[in-house]
Amino acid sequence: MTLLETTYELQTPLTTEQLVSLGEFSNTYGLRRFRVDEAKNHLSFEYDASRLKETQVIHVLRQAKISVIRKVTAAGTDDPIPTEPAALVVSR
Repeated sequence: MTLLETTYELQTPLTTEQLVSLGEFSNTYGLRRFRVDEAKNHLSFEYDASRLKETQVIHVLRQAKISVIRKVTAAGTDDPIPTEPAALVVSR
């Protein structure tokens, strides 16, 4: 297991519905947990990079109707959001 944490700057603060949606995705598909920093308007995800790509994390955010401005790196520099399509396979 390779754990990564990625932080995104949100376009708008999260609504209750969006938080509920994120809670449903948490601990699913390799998403281990998320953290919201309301003061900075940031959303951080910890995920298993051996199971998920960053594009799939973006897919989860889009499904929850969460708009992000940019990825925030540890050094505080911008990193563009991936735009290539992601495939999130669901098996039940």
